[in-house]
Amino acid sequence: MTNWLDELDATLEERRKQNALRERIVSTKACGSSITVEGKVYHNFSSNDYLGLASHSAVKAAAVDAVNSFGVGAGASHLVTGHHSEHNKLEQELAAFVGREAAIVFESGFKANNAILETLLSKGDVLYQDKLNHASLIDGGLHSGAKMWRYPHADMCQLVRRLEKTNKEHAGVSRRMIVSDSVFSMDGDIAPVAELAALARKHSAVLMLDDAHGFGVLGGSGAGIVDYAGLSQDQLPILMATLGKALGVSGAFIAGSQKLIDTLVNSARSYIYSTAMPPAMASAARAALRVLQQEPQRREYLQEIIQYFQNGLQAQGFAVARLPTAIQVLVVNENELALRLSQMLRENGFWVAAIRPPTVPPKTARLRITLSASHSKQQVDGLLQAIEDSFKQLSIDPKSVFDIKKSVEQRRRA
Repeated sequence: MTNWLDELDATLEERRKQNALRERIVSTKACGSSITVEGKVYHNFSSNDYLGLASHSAVKAAAVDAVNSFGVGAGASHLVTGHHSEHNKLEQELAAFVGREAAIVFESGFKANNAILETLLSKGDVLYQDKLNHASLIDGGLHSGAKMWRYPHADMCQLVRRLEKTNKEHAGVSRRMIVSDSVFSMDGDIAPVAELAALARKHSAVLMLDDAHGFGVLGGSGAGIVDYAGLSQDQLPILMATLGKALGVSGAFIAGSQKLIDTLVNSARSYIYSTAMPPAMASAARAALRVLQQEPQRREYLQEIIQYFQNGLQAQGFAVARLPTAIQVLVVNENELALRLSQMLRENGFWVAAIRPPTVPPKTARLRITLSASHSKQQVDGLLQAIEDSFKQLSIDPKSVFDIKKSVEQRRRA
C-alpha cells in the first residue's frame, strides 16, 4: 500500500509543476497601503482594507478599551454565556444601517454563508447559484442537501431557463433560493441584482446576496448593495456582509427579518456550537461602523482613486470597465505568466497577488489589484508605471489582456 504521505507529496508536486502550488507569506504588517514581508516594505495592492479602517485610531482605541474592560475572549458560545452586550449593540446598529429588522453576527463570512444555506435548505429544495460565487456559498449549498443548479456567470437567460425547468419538473419543491455574490471577489463586477430580485419574486424564490465586497464601498451611505441598488428587505430577504473588509475588523453578519434571525439563533449549527467573536472585535466593528458614517470622504476618495487607476490603465491601452468597485483585474490566462508579472511588480516594490485556478476558472489566471482609500495617487502612479514596464519587458500587448468585467457587461446587453 502506498504511504498516504507519499500520495500527498505527489499531489503537491503536480500542483508545483502546474504553477498552482499555494504558499503562505509571513507579514508583520498588512493593513493600509503597505505590507512588510521579511523586513521589506511594499506598496500593498492586495488588501481588502478598502477604507483604511484597520489602522484607524478610533477603531484601534475601541478594541484596546474593550480588551481592558472585557478581556480577550468571549468565553463561550452565544447561547451559553458568550453573547456580550457589545455583540447585541453591534447587531442592532448593523440592522439599522442596512435597513433591516434584525441582524446576527458570526465569526467569519464562511460560517455565515454556511449557516444560511444549511439551515434554510434541505433535501427536496432547489438552490440556484452563479458559477462564480464564493467558495463558502458553493460549500454551503453542497452541505445543505438541496438540488443545486449553477448557472453561467451573470447569465439571466440561463437562470430563467433553470427556474422554468424547475417549475415543470419539480412542482412539489418546498423552497427555492437564488444566491449570488453582489460584487464578485475575483472579478470585481456587480451582479444584476435588480433582475435577480425580480426573478425571485416572479418564481416564488428567496433571494440571498453575499455583499462582502460591496458593504462599506457601494451606495451613497456606504451601506453596500442594498443602498446602491435600492433593495428593500422584501426584495432582498437575506443579506450577508463581512466586517473584515471595508470595516477593517473581523467577522460577518446576516441581516433580514426578525423571524430569519430567530431561526438562525435556534438552528444554525455553526452559530450554536462555536465560541462567540471576542467582544473587543464587536466593539472595534461598532467604532468602524461609526467612522464609515461620519467620514464619507473616505468612500468618496476611494471612488476617486478607482477612477484615477482606471484612467491610467486605459491610457496604456488596457480595456477598462467603468465599475465602482475596489477590485480591478488583469486576466493574463496562464499561471506562469501571472506569477512572473506578480514577481516583477514585487521587485519594483508593489505587492499584487497572482490569482490562479482553482480560485478562478482554468486558463484565467490574473493579477488581482485592490484599491484603498489609504492609497495615495503617487502610489497609484508608481503601480501604473510598474505595470507598463513589466508588460513591455515581457512583450505583452495590453489590448490582448482579457477584461472579464467588460465581457460580462457585453453579455448582459446582448
